[in-house]
Formats: sequence, C-alpha cells, structure tokens
Amino acid sequence: MTLLLTRSDLESVLDPAACLDALRRGFTAEEGEIQPRRVVTALPGQGSATALLPGLVGGTPAYTVKVNAKFPGGRPALRGVVCLHDLHTGETLALLDSATVTAWRTGLAAALGTHALARPDADTVAVIGAGAQAELVMRGLALLRPVRGLTVCDLDARRAAGFAARHGARLGLDAPVAPAPRDAVRHAGIAVLATWARRPLLHAADVPRGAHITSLGADEPGKAELGADLLEGARVVVDDVALAVEMGVLASAGLDVKHAAGTLRDLLRGQVPGRVKGGEVTVYAPVGLPWQDLALSWTAYTAARAAGVGREFDFMA
Repeated sequence: MTLLLTRSDLESVLDPAACLDALRRGFTAEEGEIQPRRVVTALPGQGSATALLPGLVGGTPAYTVKVNAKFPGGRPALRGVVCLHDLHTGETLALLDSATVTAWRTGLAAALGTHALARPDADTVAVIGAGAQAELVMRGLALLRPVRGLTVCDLDARRAAGFAARHGARLGLDAPVAPAPRDAVRHAGIAVLATWARRPLLHAADVPRGAHITSLGADEPGKAELGADLLEGARVVVDDVALAVEMGVLASAGLDVKHAAGTLRDLLRGQVPGRVKGGEVTVYAPVGLPWQDLALSWTAYTAARAAGVGREFDFMA
C-alpha cells in the first residue's frame, strides 16, 4: 500500500529540529557511487519541468524520484510529487506533496548553510522574497542561533507585511518592511534571498562588510539574484560545484569553478574552511540535490506511519 501525504499531512508531522538533524546527517554522510541527475526542461510559455533522481542517503532503505512543474505566476508556483520507493524492491512507499517537501528541505538546508557561514555574532536578518522557502529558513535559523532583528522585502507589500508580522511576533521583534532589497540588507548581518528574479537584486556596494548572503533563487538557467561583482569579491559555497557552474549561481553570473570555495558538505565535514576573515562577505547558493528530498521524505514517512497520518492507496488494485 502507498501512503498519500498531502501538504496538511506533512505540516502536521514534520518537525524542524528533526529535519535539521536528518539534513545534517545527509550532508556529512559519505557520497555514494551513483551520480544523481537533475533535469530541467523549459515548456512553452512561462513554465518549466524539473526531475531529480535518485535521492539516496547511506543507511536509508529508500530512494526518491521528484517531478516538479514550475510556473512563476502560479499560486503555488511549484507543484508536483515526490515518489518514495523501497530501495530493495522498488515498491512505492509514499507519494508526497512536492511543494511542501521542497520548501522544507531547501529552507532548512539553507538554514544550516547560513549558520555555518555567517559570523557567530550575526543576529540581524534581511529576507528578500517572503515565500515558503524563506519561512523555513527563518524557522530553522531561529533554532540554530539568536535572531534579534528582521527586515522583510517582497514585490507584494502585503505579503512582506504578513511575513514581518508573523515572524516578528514569533521572535518578539519589531520587523519592518523595506521598499527595496538594498534597503533591507543595509544593516543586516545575514541576508536571505528566495525569489524568481531574472536580474541581480544585490551588488557588491549594497552589502555590508562581513555580511553573509544565502541565495536560493538561482537554481536553474536564467535566474539570478546576485551580481557578478558581489560574487567575485565573496567567499562562495554551493551544494554542488558542477551544477553551480552549469545552471546555478556561478552560471548566472558568467563565473567558473574557481569562484567556488567548496560545498556545504565539504564545510560540514571539515574539509574546507567556512568564513576565513570576519570582514569578508560569504555566500551560500544551493541548487538543490536529490538526496535532500529523500532526507525530508523519509523523515515525514516514518513520522506519518508512527502517527497514523495520511491515506493508504493501492495502485496495484
């Protein structure tokens, strides 16, 4: 029997702390011999189709295949499914709402990268793009370090105000709304960008000395959040160097492999240093990897089974 897990099912069983632990274990695990694939195909008009496979993590007896439809004008902009399969038989264990899995794994993995690279005393956060992924970055980051300041910027002023009020209240902060990205980051120690931008939102002159920037938007060809001048002068960490050059943050800026200081896996395993100098600007800019879908999906599946959440469906009937 296959367990069907909707957005509300997933939200009811997922715990940010448990998911952070699962992602941290995935980042520090040995890499397998099977190379994952990320396929992005443009569609007529505004949309694109993305497939990530297989999601594998050592010690987890399952794998994932994710298929997404991305339509920037939609609400939500991302729709799809994550198929969770038994590693030994191929049985379809679960179908999970992809938008929820993607937001949780992207946001919480970004929280890990942000915490690892930001100055230890950085406690003021600017959020540019007040969507689902930024929500999870804030929830994860608040578990990893104190947050004593928040400023929010979004194309939709009402959404920015709602995000600021929601997270400001949760953190006990006055959270103002900024009219433009450069205004949001002016006094921030940490900036989180999660947008659909096709042109850079920030350049070197906009970013304070010693700040950290997490950029989640440059995850496929044509998307860009950070200017080449900013990236050239920063210490840039990615989740996969080859993908960053092919379709991620380095590709969008016309930069090559020498501009990547390493991956978050390298950093968390102690194989490359993170921040070298307190005054340097650091950047974490992931594309998103299939194993992260498995880490979240397996965590959700086991929690849902234990709690009796979800609906069973027999595809073989």
